[in-house]
Amino acid sequence: MTRRPTRRRFVAGAATAGLAGLAGCTLGQVDTAGGTTVQFVADSAAKDAQPKINRALHEAGLPEDITLDILAVPSGTAQQQFSQWLSAGLEQPSLLRMDNGWTLPFIVREQLVNLSEELPDVASSVKENYFQASVDTATGPEGGLYGIPLFSDFGLMLYRKDLVEQAGFDPNGWATEPLTWKKFAQVTKQTRDQTNTTYGFSFQAPVAEALACCTFNEFMTSWGGSYFGPREKLLGHAGNRPVTVDTEPVVQAAKMARTFIQGADDPHALEGMPGNIAPKAVLGWGHQASLSAFTNENAVMHRNWPYSVLASGSEKALGERLGVMPMPYSVPESEARFSGMGGSRSALGGYHVTLNPNGKHKEAALQVLEAMTADSFYLMLMEEIGYVPPKPALLDSQQAQNIDVVSRYLETLKFVGQRAVPRPVSVVWPRESPRISQSVSAVLSATQAPEPAMAELKERLVQIEQTATKSRQ
Repeated sequence: MTRRPTRRRFVAGAATAGLAGLAGCTLGQVDTAGGTTVQFVADSAAKDAQPKINRALHEAGLPEDITLDILAVPSGTAQQQFSQWLSAGLEQPSLLRMDNGWTLPFIVREQLVNLSEELPDVASSVKENYFQASVDTATGPEGGLYGIPLFSDFGLMLYRKDLVEQAGFDPNGWATEPLTWKKFAQVTKQTRDQTNTTYGFSFQAPVAEALACCTFNEFMTSWGGSYFGPREKLLGHAGNRPVTVDTEPVVQAAKMARTFIQGADDPHALEGMPGNIAPKAVLGWGHQASLSAFTNENAVMHRNWPYSVLASGSEKALGERLGVMPMPYSVPESEARFSGMGGSRSALGGYHVTLNPNGKHKEAALQVLEAMTADSFYLMLMEEIGYVPPKPALLDSQQAQNIDVVSRYLETLKFVGQRAVPRPVSVVWPRESPRISQSVSAVLSATQAPEPAMAELKERLVQIEQTATKSRQ
């Protein structure tokens, strides 16, 4: 679900190629006089880097007579486009870049190739060596792997290192030692006030997927809460899992976020939590608007994805004045209400590469997938586009340590990647997500009290979950 920038432009716009842009393309895989061309639907950043991507694939062992042709489709329309292609059984592009947040429904509908059967050694290596959260979102109900993680994304807390030091705080250790939310709020409020900074904390809280899947997911899980009980119930299991949005840790997280925005004097503020550290504008801010507040030096703290590190940490922006740390927490994992929750938790983002079962010449596409798992390929993507490798060991490599800007924050990237939590993806999540964002927004905007809002949300989610149960009967 995240939008990726190129390394040089930092924040890329959405790809302009849509259906009209693809109208003149031959879908699927094309035999040419020079060999075989495998078409891969991705984004504009990958399209811009196509020559370097092909060079890296060949250096990783892909035969020279196989070439990757990248087609750019806007991330916002890709899911619907892929669904139309695959449902129609067309000979579409052989490889599809799928958001980790909506790969599972395609797996459940049996519309993707099981790579555990086609590339068993590669699939085993992915399961053993990649970030577990990313692997989980590409794994089917029976355990087969249906996608190769292309890159992983995680929620990060960016901060003005120079300002917190000016306010008397020592950020040494923050890179891998998460603050509690209360400490975070105290640091933010005091730093904002002492340095005359416009905003304390900028983040994303619009009535949109970003609030349900990511921002509130991080608040909630760091309190030990969950939408649907223990972590093992998050992916799939629709209709066969508890709905837990009305439990105490979820309500407490909602009160905390409300306090950040509405202040400690709000009648539903969280007792003892410093408030009024975030502007009401966050209720409408998306990723770019909230990032601009930070890069324009108008905020102390900022929640976003790894691309924002490149945007903020360049010499043209904040440079080494930028600090990056894991998301804060309120309840340690050992005390969490639900297993797999608690402690510092980052929402999982990122994409997989999946194989269209209807495409021609499957063997060439499988060879591309295998080459994509090479360490050198992932590191090239990190250096050229800013993609975070889905293999944690690569963040310890010498090559990663030589990459400008991001090399300063590798420890934090690895730390948060190992603690990432996926959104609760299932066939009914597209119906559940809008309800969640609407209810949470009602609490944060002070139009509804936390307890009744979460109770009503539970009723709605239970009804949706029941439809999933009936569809299996």
